[in-house]
Amino acid sequence: MLTVNVLPGIISRLYMALVEKNTIIAGNRLHDKDTGSADVQIALLTQRINYLTGHLKVAAKDHSSRRGLITMVSKRRRLLDYLNRTNKGRYDSLIKKLKIRK
Repeated sequence: MLTVNVLPGIISRLYMALVEKNTIIAGNRLHDKDTGSADVQIALLTQRINYLTGHLKVAAKDHSSRRGLITMVSKRRRLLDYLNRTNKGRYDSLIKKLKIRK
């Protein structure tokens, strides 16, 4: 077992982030081994976008995080456009589930 000299709070936060990510993947996958479909990627990006939005409300001058947020929003938009073109039903159910505007 790898031992790391890190505060226990950091380890528990990392573990909780991993559990949350696995929960999001499980709730949006198309089949048992699906971890990279557009649905899963959009759901994970939405979770990260929501987190960064809250962070930027507190740290208004964090311009590098703002740039990353804009990049993530753009990537999610491109994935949503792809999903809308290829499978309208999945697109509609996903935006309703994640509460994303069209």
